[in-house]
Amino acid sequence: MTEILQTPQLVTVFGGSGFLGRHVVRALAKRGYLVRVACRRPDLAFHLQPLGNVGQIQPVQANLRVRWSVDRAVQGASHVVNLVGILHEGGRQRFSTVQEFGARAVAEAARAVGASLTHVSALGADANSPSAYAQTKARGEKAVMDTLPDAVIYRPSIVFGPEDQFFNRFANMARFSPVLPLIGGGETRFQPIYVGDVAEAVARAVDGKVKGGTIYELGGPQVLSFKQCMEEILEVIDRKRTLVTVPWSIAKLQASILGMLPNPLLTKDQVLLLRSDNVVSKAALDEGRTIATVGIAPKSTASILPSYLWRYRAAGQFTRRTEA
Repeated sequence: MTEILQTPQLVTVFGGSGFLGRHVVRALAKRGYLVRVACRRPDLAFHLQPLGNVGQIQPVQANLRVRWSVDRAVQGASHVVNLVGILHEGGRQRFSTVQEFGARAVAEAARAVGASLTHVSALGADANSPSAYAQTKARGEKAVMDTLPDAVIYRPSIVFGPEDQFFNRFANMARFSPVLPLIGGGETRFQPIYVGDVAEAVARAVDGKVKGGTIYELGGPQVLSFKQCMEEILEVIDRKRTLVTVPWSIAKLQASILGMLPNPLLTKDQVLLLRSDNVVSKAALDEGRTIATVGIAPKSTASILPSYLWRYRAAGQFTRRTEA
């Protein structure tokens, strides 16, 4: 009697140890995939292994600047996910190296082994943008499409969740500072999307349920200005702080100084990004290239933020909030 065993498909996730990566890995593991997490420091990715069964999640060393390590990481994979991106440059990590050259390297490696590809870019990617971040994101998308025309590309707006670097950062700032800055008057609009919804969208692309050769723009159910985001943070953490407008010229000057720090709060490139809205375009809405097309109803900030920003309240989870 012959016994036929079905071997789970292998998915390689570049950047799987990061903020978005851990949620993508969890979503794939729940579906039964074998997950190979390609990251620069596998020794710092052991927190991922409890997200699946024994041996289901395996961190491996890979660096997008080192092509042979990329080729090695995709061996045997049926699908490749690229989540790698940086918000500021530092050391050898340059926008062009990571987001353009790296994106092409992953796409070429996936094509060489016959694997399909899901690439996560960013809303606002534009080859004509004054921001180097947005330029290299756009060039990375082009490199992916030139290499694998049937790839799925996602452009999320700012992503929020328990480990995010936006809402957590300003909530923490509100613990010590009597004021919160409104860069450029706080008029820049965002469409925050929950990290779990982005991870689910990636998992559905891996499942083959999302049409390839398309760039999808992912945004949450609400469009919020920078000022409204600050107001919502203060409401959730139950603190009163003064919101102070920081003119663009002053913000640029501050970014010039802060940008010299190892982990800067603000850079000149980020100031350029903040001059443009970060919302789903009308073209994407008209053409059906949104998260609704993927079959996901995105969660709002109001339903998620209290679940992790409570720790910034004066007495944490023990803060008593009255109706008043």
